[in-house]
Amino acid sequence: MENQCVFCKIIAAEIPSATIYEDEDFKVIMDIAPAAKGHAIILPKKHFANLYEMDDDTASKALIVARKVAIAIKAELGCEGMNLLQNNGELAGQTVFHFHMHLIPRKQEDGVTFTWKQGSYEEGEAAKVAEAIAKKIK
Repeated sequence: MENQCVFCKIIAAEIPSATIYEDEDFKVIMDIAPAAKGHAIILPKKHFANLYEMDDDTASKALIVARKVAIAIKAELGCEGMNLLQNNGELAGQTVFHFHMHLIPRKQEDGVTFTWKQGSYEEGEAAKVAEAIAKKIK
C-alpha cells in the first residue's frame, strides 16, 4: 500500500466505497463521479502506479475481472454497450496513480462521448513504426 494513494485507502477500507466485486487480487467499486449510471472502477489490491509497472499475472487477471463485472453490469442495467477505459500517465488523463480500469455502461441516450482527432501515416510509415515497436517487445 502506498501511504497517500486514495485507491489503496479504499482497498484497505480506510475510505468507504460501494463495492460490487472483490476477490484476493481485485476490488471493484462504483465510481463516485460516474460518466454513466453503473460506472465501475477495477482496482488491483497490489499497488502499481500504471500498466507499465504491473506484473503479468495481475495484468492477465484484470481482463477476466473486467469481463465478469461487465457481464453483470449489462445484465442488471440493460446497457447497449460498454467502454473499458484505462489511462497511463498524466498526459493520457490518469489522475490517480494506482492502476485502474473504468467500466462505463453505455446507452443510446447517455450523451457520453469518447473521441479523438483521427490522424494518418505517410506511405509506409505505419510499417516502420510497427517494426520499431515490435523490436522492443520482450
